[in-house]
Amino acid sequence: MDFMNQTDWLSSYFNKYRESIFSPDVNARLVELKEMILAANQAGKKIIVAGNGGSAAMASHVSVDLTKTANIRAINFNESDLITCFANDYGYEHWVAKALEFYADEGDVAILISSSGKSPNMVNAGRTAVERKLQLATFTGFTPDNPLRSLGKHNFWVDSRLYNIVENTHIVWLLAICDLIIESQKKG
Repeated sequence: MDFMNQTDWLSSYFNKYRESIFSPDVNARLVELKEMILAANQAGKKIIVAGNGGSAAMASHVSVDLTKTANIRAINFNESDLITCFANDYGYEHWVAKALEFYADEGDVAILISSSGKSPNMVNAGRTAVERKLQLATFTGFTPDNPLRSLGKHNFWVDSRLYNIVENTHIVWLLAICDLIIESQKKG
């Protein structure tokens, strides 16, 4: 591929996702999720963010930004002792669900991130969140009919099968919510 073909390819690549990632519908739903987070915080509830792999790194980043810069109590489950203990005792596909059982309270907000929306531990955690009356938001990609996407009150989906596009879109959306909260606090 020569230089011009590469730049054309990149233009096509970015244009394909620009509309779906930054659509007015997504923006409106991000505002709704921000309001849900703020209402939970005002009610004394916490935000729980969880994911696997790169999504776990996002969960850490978002929970720290919510706590430190937005003054919203947020946690994640990225401690290796928690993961290995719960995975050993309950099975890897159930460790996040069990962590929710131990750490979540009714009315807390659970944000579950899974590129495929099919990771068994995230799907089981989503079901547990619903059963325990948590407010659930999901961030998925790949296929529109993934099982995690059907569980939340707010379900954000990226129309792509590319991990880089899905994961980076999720982090942009989640950090946009953090920034929106921070800006609204400055104005309020």
